[in-house]
Amino acid sequence: MRFVEVPGGPARYRDRTDKPVQYFTVVDKQSGAVLGYVWGGDEDDAAAYVPRRAAGPAGANESMSWISRLREAKARGIRPSRAVAEFLTGPEPGGRGRPLPGSLTDAPDAAAVKALAESD
Repeated sequence: MRFVEVPGGPARYRDRTDKPVQYFTVVDKQSGAVLGYVWGGDEDDAAAYVPRRAAGPAGANESMSWISRLREAKARGIRPSRAVAEFLTGPEPGGRGRPLPGSLTDAPDAAAVKALAESD
């Protein structure tokens, strides 16, 4: 089955950028296992969740929780960097994952975060 997105719908950040981004690690609330990474970059108004390949279905299933949070942040009109900061300091989200405290890191672009998720 192929998913084809139609125009319109909820506000969202771009899901790609070749500009610098900041990201944090998302871990399982119970086991502490790394599920994926949330990144954001203001220059291209871009942000996304990238599941960690080694996390398998648990990492992929966590996508909807973070996508929903990112869409809500975009709908409020905040920049990606502010959304990332809010996620790190705000209340614990629904879903299985939570931000790992102290994990905020810079990356040269979104591809570097994706490569990290695929390699570890």
